[in-house]
Amino acid sequence: MSDPAIRTLEGLRAATMRCRQCPIGENATQSVIGEGPAHAWLMLVGEQPGDQEDRQGHPFVGPSGQLLDRALSAAGMARAEVFVTNAVKHFKYEPRGKRRIHKSPSQREAAACEHWLEDEIALVKPAAAVALGARAAWSLTGSPVAVTKMRGQWITRADGLRVLITLHPSALLRVREAAERDAAFQAFVRDLRVARAAKDTLTDPRGY
Repeated sequence: MSDPAIRTLEGLRAATMRCRQCPIGENATQSVIGEGPAHAWLMLVGEQPGDQEDRQGHPFVGPSGQLLDRALSAAGMARAEVFVTNAVKHFKYEPRGKRRIHKSPSQREAAACEHWLEDEIALVKPAAAVALGARAAWSLTGSPVAVTKMRGQWITRADGLRVLITLHPSALLRVREAAERDAAFQAFVRDLRVARAAKDTLTDPRGY
């Protein structure tokens, strides 16, 4: 754990609410940390909170979250059994009229948040993680990952935590043709099934 003073998720939330290690926190409504069982076997990590997540204070409650819930169910998992979070804890956006348009965090901004993600991992102690998209994969593994090439495959971190690579659900929302969208959804479900199939064989090699 990067900060030994953080012993609970509530403590982590309080610390991230105060965090100004990068500029994003100044404009966000609040920080958004992960939610799920205290010691979930699987952690799903996205990029950052979106507009609805920033307003409500909960991860994956917007359109991407609704799609993720459907995909988890189709893969034989319930949202209630996994821990869902983001690599970056504040919402970065660009005002456009009354709308707030998502902007991807810079590498420096994402790096400033990495220790919060490691705190979350240390608190939850998942047996495995799923990286939803390139930003999450980089934060979890410490290096760039070619997501389209590596999707559905495992990467093992130096500490032994296994990380499954797949797309962020928002990528599926950008597919316009119905047939292509359905095919993309089924491919996403297949990736999640890889994680589900490993559940009974996963053990945490770090001795938690």
